[in-house]
Amino acid sequence: MDTDRVEHDQAGSRYVLKRGDEAIGETVYLTRDDGTIDFQHTEVDPERQEKGLGSKLVRAALDDVRANSQARVAATCPFTAHFIQTHPEYEDLLTR
Repeated sequence: MDTDRVEHDQAGSRYVLKRGDEAIGETVYLTRDDGTIDFQHTEVDPERQEKGLGSKLVRAALDDVRANSQARVAATCPFTAHFIQTHPEYEDLLTR
């Protein structure tokens, strides 16, 4: 059974990937003065790295931005930038 879920920790400016009650990954962002959400770093616990966990985390974060704000996205984080490049359905979120 898949117990992985992504939670938005607004106070910590991050999205957290949890397995059960344990945090196993995060993507950290900075909200710029113009309202842009800049994803700066994504990491999954090295002992838990499995194919697709980082993508699951970033996808959920981008879906949340799309559903719950009018913010644009910047991707300083190389992993997030690559994810968006290979998933063009998220390109509309990027700042130009």
